[in-house]
Amino acid sequence: MTGNGRLDMDFRRNAVDRLRAGVDVLIVGGGVTGNGIALDAALRGLNVGLVEQRDFASGTSSRSSKLVHGGLRYLEQFNFSLVREALRERSLLLDRLAPHLVEPLPFLYPLSHRLWERPYVGAGLTLYDTLGGLQPSVPRHSHLSKSASLKAFPDLKPDTLAGSIRYHDAQVDDARHTLELARTAAAHGAAVTASTRVIEFTRDADRITGALVKDSLTDTTFHVPARAVVNATGVWAGTTEELAGVENPIRMRPSKGVHIVVPRDRINGSLALITRTPTSVLFVLPWGRSWILGTTDTLWHEGLSHPVATHADLTYLLDMANASLSSHLTQDDVIGVYAGLRPLVDSEGLSESEISREHTVRRPLPGFVTITGGKYTTYRVMAEDTVNALSEDLGELPASTTNDVPLLGAAEPAEIFAAVRDHAGARDIDDEHLTRLSHRYGRLTTELLDAVVINPEFAAEMPGGAGTLAVEIVHAATHEGALHVDDVLTRRTRLYLEAGDRGLVAARHASRLIGDVLGWDDQTRSAEVSRYQRRVAAELEAQSAPDDASAAQIRERVQDIRLPQPNDG
Repeated sequence: MTGNGRLDMDFRRNAVDRLRAGVDVLIVGGGVTGNGIALDAALRGLNVGLVEQRDFASGTSSRSSKLVHGGLRYLEQFNFSLVREALRERSLLLDRLAPHLVEPLPFLYPLSHRLWERPYVGAGLTLYDTLGGLQPSVPRHSHLSKSASLKAFPDLKPDTLAGSIRYHDAQVDDARHTLELARTAAAHGAAVTASTRVIEFTRDADRITGALVKDSLTDTTFHVPARAVVNATGVWAGTTEELAGVENPIRMRPSKGVHIVVPRDRINGSLALITRTPTSVLFVLPWGRSWILGTTDTLWHEGLSHPVATHADLTYLLDMANASLSSHLTQDDVIGVYAGLRPLVDSEGLSESEISREHTVRRPLPGFVTITGGKYTTYRVMAEDTVNALSEDLGELPASTTNDVPLLGAAEPAEIFAAVRDHAGARDIDDEHLTRLSHRYGRLTTELLDAVVINPEFAAEMPGGAGTLAVEIVHAATHEGALHVDDVLTRRTRLYLEAGDRGLVAARHASRLIGDVLGWDDQTRSAEVSRYQRRVAAELEAQSAPDDASAAQIRERVQDIRLPQPNDG
């Protein structure tokens, strides 16, 4: 390890200098796959650079169902190899790589047919348990009677309930996991940068030799020489190949997945729920102070930068939830909404839910490798396969070691809690907050407590912050590479999803704390808050639109300032 993974402004300046000097491999895209590749390649001794046009995890990697799972429905598609691979990765994350961020999650699968459904679903879950290995990281499934099911989840409708089956998967804070992956890659020598957008690829005949990159923070452009370039841009994979001059760019079919968030007290249940819908499945997932309900699976034809939910999406999810629950949820209960795009590779004749979640690695040009498709759960395998593919350009490479390298904060939360209770910075932080910090930051919790020792005011809860401490906002800017208010409220913390007002009250306080770290003047602070307010207003208005086209038109009125603007020429 070559550093502590602290993504502060000094690191960023140094990383840009390293990019200018040239790298072995330049990764384009700062989602979970891109950062996974950065870590894998750095551990193999390569000089690694990564550029991300917006923020780490700002696309699909912060908008998943927050699950690490094998995918029960893939069993019905007879895709046993994908399920086995995903379950192996689930065990690695739970046991070794990120036990503070990835936690076992018990599920209830309600049964409504008395005769055939229990043996049918039970057989599938037996296979699911078996594919998880001889010593699985989670308990095997068990059968519950109707009364036991209602005791575990009182808000299940009893009239059609015939019992249930309990099984386990795992849950992850996807945005925080991706961020910590970026920090771990940085700690092992990777030059990872956000707010850096590729505007052109450089070539020598038909070989890609690097890229021209625009730094939106400094409004400068620089050249990054590279022996090989990796396209890890997810749903933008085809667009990125076009920019590189690929004659037949890969065809993507983005599928929109919408989730809604409701307060924890609106649903009476003690574990997660999975039920069938006419087209897929519905998850009802406990999430801190809230529940997450999702998801949809519909083709998205609009711009890729700002997928958004519509009135129809919210109505569909509420109807599906109310079909199984007695909670009588309405749109007034919804405190948060997010929409993401699955990077599905186009497959003729298949619906979105039928397209394989297996990943695709290809080398359409010398010096240029594309990785797309796949599942969040299997990011590490995707990264390993991608770096293996670079051997054609970089020569023979050592084997991947990422299965043995935990993320920076990796530790059991209970161990962290016990270790930090006596820290001087924990004196004014109650056990509930310390427990939450231990789960979100793991061993890195001491970084936050050290800051509280210096400034005890950081131990206070943020106004309008849904329990978020001021030190978490500061830490996002000092250690986690946050450059804008939006980065902190939507990815470093859960304020956008859990505050009830989408973080509007907290935004002004956050701008003060972040600005103190990044040296913002009053005009910059005000502009940051105003931009965040406009984003929230646009998304709320879009959620009243009847269809994707009209919703996208509303949302795209407020563009991320790091993306190309209409007047850029």
